[in-house]
Amino acid sequence: MTATVAFREARRDEVPAILALLRDDMLGQGREGDYLAPYLAAYDAMQAEAANHLIVGLIDAQVIACYQITFIAGLSLSAARRAQIEGVRVRPDQRGRRIGEALIRDAEARARTAGCTLLQFTTNRSRTEAHRFYDRLGFTPSHIGYKKSL
Repeated sequence: MTATVAFREARRDEVPAILALLRDDMLGQGREGDYLAPYLAAYDAMQAEAANHLIVGLIDAQVIACYQITFIAGLSLSAARRAQIEGVRVRPDQRGRRIGEALIRDAEARARTAGCTLLQFTTNRSRTEAHRFYDRLGFTPSHIGYKKSL
């Protein structure tokens, strides 16, 4: 069953609901904090960056999904503009309703509107179900990603 989800820019008062989505995750449980102030400061910083957007998915005015999309100008790939997505989450009780597909379609539409020719992201190696999901949506695991904590 496909759910009807409305996607829009997140509001500051929705940060606690977004944080709950980030925490309600096998990896997020151990890496997201309990203190709201840094997340509100991060939201404010994102709002100040014109190319950085926090998107929520709503059903009946409740936040049930989220993602962050950042538009990046670059010289490589014939000066391709790309979109980077992060923090993709769907509330567990809403999974299996094709909300994740709708979320990715929304991200793709926003990327195209912003003039991007590439949509990219990283995903943790342990998220094997997510890998199958992204494969099914036509993404290719073409690169190896590296991260270094600073």
